Amino acid sequence: MLLTEAVARLADPPRPLPEGPAILDPRVLARAPDPPGWVVPPGIPPARDAAGLVLLYPDPAGEAHLILTVRHPGAHRHAGQVSLPGGRRDPGDDFPAGTALREAEEEIGLDRARHPVRILGTLDPIDVRVSGFLLVPVVGVTEREPELVPDPHEVARILHVPLRVFLPGAPIEVVEEEWEGRRLRYGAFPVDGYRVWGATGRLLGQLGALLGSAPG
Repeated sequence: MLLTEAVARLADPPRPLPEGPAILDPRVLARAPDPPGWVVPPGIPPARDAAGLVLLYPDPAGEAHLILTVRHPGAHRHAGQVSLPGGRRDPGDDFPAGTALREAEEEIGLDRARHPVRILGTLDPIDVRVSGFLLVPVVGVTEREPELVPDPHEVARILHVPLRVFLPGAPIEVVEEEWEGRRLRYGAFPVDGYRVWGATGRLLGQLGALLGSAPG
């Protein structure tokens, strides 16, 4: 998908936003309860605000790409997983866009003086209760591929991913594995040897459904 086409479709999105593929939602096999982060157990305190940046940019041919991070293996949360650059709201942030941009500066070295970011809007918030956050995905666009430097304490690798990977009809791998003592089945987007699943997979699935929907 060309970046110009993606930006045009994101300029006036339908409300409510379309949902992504249901196969991306993790399911616990057998009779165990759903994993934390998809069903909120009673007595759990309210989630804290967080934001992630879905940063779009064009390649030399004008095709839309976005930025993902591979979390450092020693990271406290989501070690080794693929996610958006982002994090929790700090006092004084212009939430959610200000939080998403600040975190991108800290995690991937996004220099907004060299690569100004135009905010296009937000996707549906996701309650990631496994880490205690209510995540707001913020969609932004920059005019060319940004030069980035990962924070060595948080980010093991930066991925530059074509947006077409998340559009309707793109491959989704169905995975069954043990996770925190439960047997899970979930859908994941295969990206450069990694699996994009969980909250990140769900929000990018919604982005793909939005961009793949008929204009108007």
